[in-house]
Amino acid sequence: MFFGSLPGIFKGMWVTLGVTLACYLFAMVFGFVWVFLKRVPFKPFQWLVSFVLEFIRSTPPLVQLFFLFFGLPMVPYVGVSLSPITVAVLGLGVHFSTYISEIYRSGIESVDKGQWEASIALNMSVKDRWTKVILPQAIPPTIPMLGNYLIIMFKEVPLTSTVGVAGMLFMADRFGAKHWAYLEPYTLVAIFFLLLSYPSAVLIKKLENKLNRRFDKKNPTGANNVKKGVVVDG
Repeated sequence: MFFGSLPGIFKGMWVTLGVTLACYLFAMVFGFVWVFLKRVPFKPFQWLVSFVLEFIRSTPPLVQLFFLFFGLPMVPYVGVSLSPITVAVLGLGVHFSTYISEIYRSGIESVDKGQWEASIALNMSVKDRWTKVILPQAIPPTIPMLGNYLIIMFKEVPLTSTVGVAGMLFMADRFGAKHWAYLEPYTLVAIFFLLLSYPSAVLIKKLENKLNRRFDKKNPTGANNVKKGVVVDG
């Protein structure tokens, strides 16, 4: 019975990994959207964006998944029914994007003020200012935190089984309901999560230690070769 559930759970593992990757990529991209929305120079709009962010963070992701899957089709004049995978990507992606946006914000704010001033003085376009000066310095120190959120999201993806995503937990539930044996499949699911998440956590910890040696507290952006007010490549 223990190994009888293995094929289904192994199949569900790939679904879980795929959904995790899709949710994470969506969250990383949408995290930038929140950052730029909050930088719009219009106070009422900034307040609105801040309220939406706090609302999403303060609402359990399971409730958000249920709303998208069960509630959204009943909204008047909307009535959109989404597939389980779409609900998973939108629900968890948007939820975690609100946290990732704070990581981006902290990275951007760590960039020395002189870098902003120098890019403006050099008459760089907004696009070049962000892509060539600000983001290359802001993103590397945030990589360990982004990696931690990938592991957290991987462990949150089983919530999507409640809306029909055929991941590991969904396959374990189905096997248990069919054979009236839940201990074995749930134990296998726990083992799979351990085997996948623990090595990832160790790798991220090593990456964090490596980056900490490069980006020390006195110079969080790692721009040792940047003089105040002057942008230096490399």
